[in-house]
Amino acid sequence: MNHWTQLSIEYANQKSYLDGLFQVYPTIPDGLREIDETLWGNVESAFKRQKNEGLLRELLKLELFPIKDSYVAYLKRDKASIERNPRTVNRICGRLYELGLDKLYERCSEPKETNRQIGPMFRNWLRKKSLGITPVGLE
Repeated sequence: MNHWTQLSIEYANQKSYLDGLFQVYPTIPDGLREIDETLWGNVESAFKRQKNEGLLRELLKLELFPIKDSYVAYLKRDKASIERNPRTVNRICGRLYELGLDKLYERCSEPKETNRQIGPMFRNWLRKKSLGITPVGLE
């Protein structure tokens, strides 16, 4: 077994492993996401009139789309694909209508998942000189 893998396993089996890990990755949920009132008004209007394309276009402007669907990212990147794929749009919007407006708002304003926050945390922890040394460049 790789030496570093072995050391990692030994460290993980210590009693305080999670306490140490939390110092590096303090995963505390963020607050709710704020949703622009004007944008949400457009969502409500399209929802009530059941204008599928309009509803989808407005929801794609938000930071968080309210449902998990593999095709949403493509629709977000290529806005013209909304017009070219009416069955996909109708399928996604059917799920959105089932949720109702209150649930849509709740899902669009959920806090960022903790696993999406940890990217820069290790570098930030190192910069704080937590190991008792100052990081140096490769040069």
